[in-house]
Amino acid sequence: MTTNDLTTSGDAEDQALAEYRRRARSWLARNLQRRDGPHDDHGVDYYTPEVMATNRALQRRLFAGGYAGITWPQEYGGQGLPSAYEWAFVEEASDFVLPDFGALTITTFYVCVPTMLTYASPEFLRRFVPKVLAGEELVCQFFSEPSSGSDLAGARTRADRDGEQWILNGQKIWSTFAHLADSGMCLARTDWEVPKHQGLTWFLVPCRAPGVTIRPIKQINEVSEFCEEFLDNVAVPDTHRICEVNAGWAVTQTMFVLERGAGRPEDGTPLEGPGPLAPDLVQLARRAGRLDDPIIRQKLAQAHTTDFVARALGARITQMGQLGRLNPGIASYVKLFRGTYSPARARLVVEIGGAGAMTWDPARADGAEPSLVYVRGRGASIAGGTNETQRNVIGERALGLPREPSFDTRKPFSEVLREAKNWTGRI
Repeated sequence: MTTNDLTTSGDAEDQALAEYRRRARSWLARNLQRRDGPHDDHGVDYYTPEVMATNRALQRRLFAGGYAGITWPQEYGGQGLPSAYEWAFVEEASDFVLPDFGALTITTFYVCVPTMLTYASPEFLRRFVPKVLAGEELVCQFFSEPSSGSDLAGARTRADRDGEQWILNGQKIWSTFAHLADSGMCLARTDWEVPKHQGLTWFLVPCRAPGVTIRPIKQINEVSEFCEEFLDNVAVPDTHRICEVNAGWAVTQTMFVLERGAGRPEDGTPLEGPGPLAPDLVQLARRAGRLDDPIIRQKLAQAHTTDFVARALGARITQMGQLGRLNPGIASYVKLFRGTYSPARARLVVEIGGAGAMTWDPARADGAEPSLVYVRGRGASIAGGTNETQRNVIGERALGLPREPSFDTRKPFSEVLREAKNWTGRI
């Protein structure tokens, strides 16, 4: 191919993308409502079944217009277009009201279904993915368990085969927005006589199936973002199995990458600059009358710099994912950065705002937000895998360091459980 051929090809691609933008602008103006102001960052308690129903209707409209699943395969209801088209649509739609399912937007469209697209059978995907794109299915993660913590390979929820179905029993916890989801992507143990990483399988479990009990967990801020689930003899057809039997750990690794570093499409767009100076902290400093304090100004600059680094790191990791160069070790850099910086930034709320950051006028709708930021600050260092776990993953999978010693990775899991009953903690 000559240089002229490459130039002609590039011009054609640019023209096609420009035409796509033009059609998207026209469709958006005719079908969606413009925003009255900046994008609203709604609190957890904003999301109700009624709010979800309104947003499901918006999702159906996107699907009917051909703007849902822009990069997903056509055979499963998507558009099969390059990621540049998705970025283009996100940019063109930034001034319009789009479907907003809260945390379920992330778990459904950017974690669970992309994982399914990699591992599930074509038959499963042809049935299920169009329902997601049409707003009929929202998916949460039945992932963590009370007994295993960050050791997800230690899952004890069991799935026993019974003809053409599986019977699931166990408990899951910290499932975000499970009470508003339609299905849970569930990790279960299907073989107890092999090492723990080798006996896991993923299933799609309807949230309202007989035997499924979902209980919201009230947090320190009086809202219930997370839930715990109890599975009691839940019958799941084999057609709801998402991967090959006992091949679930590879699925888990892909989910880690998507959850920790692949990001949303707008995260992969080029950064245009550092953005405004930490608006939330500037507002606190102004309210406390400390904007002219040189020490406070240094803290504002510190937060501003690190905020920009966080966005730059997220964009870089997202681009690596789109190029197929991302692994769990690299993805863990974003999670570790968030887990170490979030508590430090939360402390800046108190250092800058003083006592005024921890008290508020009940008449102010946003008055409690600074104190909630502070008390929630440690969450990022735990949720989705602790900082210690991320350091291990980075060391072993990104830097090539020796694995941390472990007594249970090569033994049958049933034997590990038997020995654990007599474990004293002494070596």
